[in-house]
Amino acid sequence: MTATKTEGFATETLELAAVMKALGHPARVAIMQLLIERQACVCGSIVDALPLSQATVSQHLAALKEAGLIQGNIDGPKVCYCIDQTNWQKARDMVKQFWDTNTCCSSPC
Repeated sequence: MTATKTEGFATETLELAAVMKALGHPARVAIMQLLIERQACVCGSIVDALPLSQATVSQHLAALKEAGLIQGNIDGPKVCYCIDQTNWQKARDMVKQFWDTNTCCSSPC
């Protein structure tokens, strides 16, 4: 299997791709929506809100955490997840800039 080639792409392009990849699954979008609504969330509450197993939710949480969109704090036997405000704002700005500057041509194809 060959590795994905990312050399030669601008850092901003790679960062935007990482954010979009992290948000590219409906479970991850649902997790982000839940965390935004609740401002913080314990993992068990996330599992209860989704039609997925604990293991699957944990994998999605790990992907969001790896992308820097969420952070988790260990509180005894629980892990409390919340939005990483700094990285979330950066992600929002990157996506907004992408949508605002990349418009389709006005002539039909």
